[in-house]
Amino acid sequence: MAIELTVGPVAHGGWCVARHDGRVVFVRHALPGERVLAEITEETTRFLRADAVEILDPSPDRVTPPCPFAGPGRCGGCDWQHASLDAQRLLKTAVVAEQLGRLAGIEWKGVVEEVPGAPDGLGWRTRVQFAVDRDGVLGLRRHRSHDIEPIDACLIAHPEVENVGAEVMNWRNASSVEVIASNTGDQAVVIAPRPRRTVAVPDIDASVAVFVDEGGGRSRVVHGRNHLVERVGERDFQVTGSGFWQVHPGAAETLLGAVMEFAAPRPGEWALDLYCGVGLFAAGLAEAVGPEGAVFGVESESVAVRDAERNLRDLPQARFARGRVENALDRFGIERADLVVVDPPRAGLGREVVEQLAALGATRIVYVSCDPATMARDLAWFGDRSYRLADLRAFDAFPMTHHVECVALLTGETI
Repeated sequence: MAIELTVGPVAHGGWCVARHDGRVVFVRHALPGERVLAEITEETTRFLRADAVEILDPSPDRVTPPCPFAGPGRCGGCDWQHASLDAQRLLKTAVVAEQLGRLAGIEWKGVVEEVPGAPDGLGWRTRVQFAVDRDGVLGLRRHRSHDIEPIDACLIAHPEVENVGAEVMNWRNASSVEVIASNTGDQAVVIAPRPRRTVAVPDIDASVAVFVDEGGGRSRVVHGRNHLVERVGERDFQVTGSGFWQVHPGAAETLLGAVMEFAAPRPGEWALDLYCGVGLFAAGLAEAVGPEGAVFGVESESVAVRDAERNLRDLPQARFARGRVENALDRFGIERADLVVVDPPRAGLGREVVEQLAALGATRIVYVSCDPATMARDLAWFGDRSYRLADLRAFDAFPMTHHVECVALLTGETI
C-alpha cells in the first residue's frame, strides 16, 4: 500500500519520521522536508515502517545514489546514498544531539567530523562480509531481511577489497565470505562454510591469507599466514583473521588521536583499556604512562589478546587478560584506576559495568562508541554517579551509512 507522506526529522538508524492517520511512520530513502509516496513494509501496534518509492518534492540535499544496488528493496548496506556528504554529516549530527538530549538530558552543539581517507564517501570499507546464496553467488543482505541482493561490485568497498574479485567467483557451500584489506597492502579472505559442507576454494589472488573459519575461534589456513598487519604511526599491529579493526582506513589513527587528547595520560598513571581488541589504545596509553605507570587491557576474544600481547611486547608496562568486562574487575582484583578507556560493542556498557567503573575513582573515563543511543543511555547512568560529560567528538567513520563513531570524555572527582 502506497501512502503520501510529508517527511519530518531524521531518526536513529537511517530513518526519517513522518505521520499518517495519527501514527508514526519511520521512512527510509527519504530526507527531511520531502513529500514522498511510500510503501508500507512493516506494521506494528505502535508504528509503521515504509520505503519512499517516489519523491514528489525533493530536498535540495538529494543526490542520485552512486550505487546501482541502492534503493527501496535493494541492498541494505547503505542508508544515505541519496543525500550529499555534507547533508549526511548534518543528519548524523542531529541524531547524536537528539539521542544525548532525549536519553541523557545533555545538550551537545558539536558536529560530525570527516575522517580522512574517503573524500567522496566511497572506497573506504576495508572489511566487507558478503553473504552467499544457495548457488554460491555473493551479495549483501537487504534491509531487515535475510534475502540476499547479488552484486558484482560494492562502491563503498576499498579498492584493495575489490581487487580480490570475490564477487565474480563462485562460493558454493559457503555461508559467508569476508574480504579484508590492510593499510600495509595485506589482503585476506575468510570463508565460513555451511554446516557439514566443504567449500571448493577458488583460485584467489589474495596476497596474505585465505582460510576457513571453522567456528569456535578455530580456523584452517588454506594459503599464506593467518593474520594481517595494520600500521598506525610507527607501530605495526597484527590482526588475526577477522578480528576487530576499524573498517575506515583513517579511523584507527583518528580515534587514537581523539582518545589520547581526551585521556591526557601522565607518566606513572594506572590506566585500564577495556574491550581492548588488539591493543590500539593500550599502545598509546602505555607509551604515555611510561615504565613507571601501567596499562591493563581486558578483551573477551583470546585471539585478540594474543595479538595485543605480541603487538605491545616492547612495552612491559602493558598487560592483557582475556575476560568479560562484566566480571573482569572483580576477577582480577581491580579496585582503582587513574584513567579508563572503554570501547564496547554496539550494545554499550550496561548499568552493571557503569556502576563498576564509577566505583574505581578514575578522574577521566574515555568512552568510544559506535552507537549514540546506547552511549547516551550509559552517560545518563554515569551522571547518576557524579560523572559529567566534559567533551564529545563525533566522526563520520562510515560514510553512506547511518553509523557514526563517538569519543566522549567523562570527568569526575575521586571517590
